[in-house]
Amino acid sequence: MAVYTEVSDEDLSRFVAEYDIGRVIFCKGIAEGVENSNFLLQTDRKPFILTIYEKRVKVDDLPFFLDLMEYLALAGVACPIPLRGRDGCALRTLCGRPAAVVTFLAGLCPQRVTPTHCLALGEALARLHLAGRNYPKVRHNTLSVSNLRPLFEVEAKRANSVLPGLADEIRYELDHLEKWWPAALPSGIIHADLFPDNVFFHNGNISGVIDFYFACNDFLAYDIAVCLNAWCFEADGTFNVTKGRWLVSAYNRVRPLTEMEISTLPLLARGAAMRFLLTRLYDWLNTPTGAFVKPKNPLEYVRKMYFHRNTTNPKSYGVITI
Repeated sequence: MAVYTEVSDEDLSRFVAEYDIGRVIFCKGIAEGVENSNFLLQTDRKPFILTIYEKRVKVDDLPFFLDLMEYLALAGVACPIPLRGRDGCALRTLCGRPAAVVTFLAGLCPQRVTPTHCLALGEALARLHLAGRNYPKVRHNTLSVSNLRPLFEVEAKRANSVLPGLADEIRYELDHLEKWWPAALPSGIIHADLFPDNVFFHNGNISGVIDFYFACNDFLAYDIAVCLNAWCFEADGTFNVTKGRWLVSAYNRVRPLTEMEISTLPLLARGAAMRFLLTRLYDWLNTPTGAFVKPKNPLEYVRKMYFHRNTTNPKSYGVITI
């Protein structure tokens, strides 16, 4: 989450009047993340989250995301619920951009991820996958391996300014991923961006999962691979096998993994690392000057890319026997 679009008091008051949520007390920008403009909206009734959708999010995809959150919440997943205005519509316009208000979830994102966090995450991720299995709408993953090369070519000429030789390393990686990416694994709705700053904890339990704006239909195990990248590496770049083992084993207890899913985890983790390397590279080179956001360093995922490149056995991720 971040802030790219500033909202005047007058525009905000007119927008909030379209809902039955009370009178605005304050509206404060949220700096974390990189995708949309987000605000903590406090009314005289309760807090909410206001999101203005920026350029990377396609307007045509927004009904999928908003309806998915409502669907998952009704299925028991702790996630934000989009509010509908007085006219019954959840998707609206603010400052010339699509916007929505969702319910506020209490809790804190983990500042230091522990194996216990990973244990809770694995179970919650599996339950999310099960809850979404009958969601009727379909959205293909626009950041799947087949879509990564065009994203890279946009910034290929500037990649070496971030790290000498990076462009050739990325091309080598894309060649491998495109050649060996699996064609068939259990699929369904995935979150696709489940980083620690998108999960809230309260008293040791997960109290909420947020930011579904990359959710799509893809391999379910790819979501696990995203989490291995996002939750299980230490600050020094080493992989914590205990975190990996607890995450995958907790997931498996709720939704048993197939042998093929387990055997392809190293490749899926490699693909997930490349996805985040490329989107971070793009943001690093293109974040507007003065934006209320700090782009994330792509070099973190260069190190992860090298780790996955040298890993072919699920045991390296703590997956011994399931």
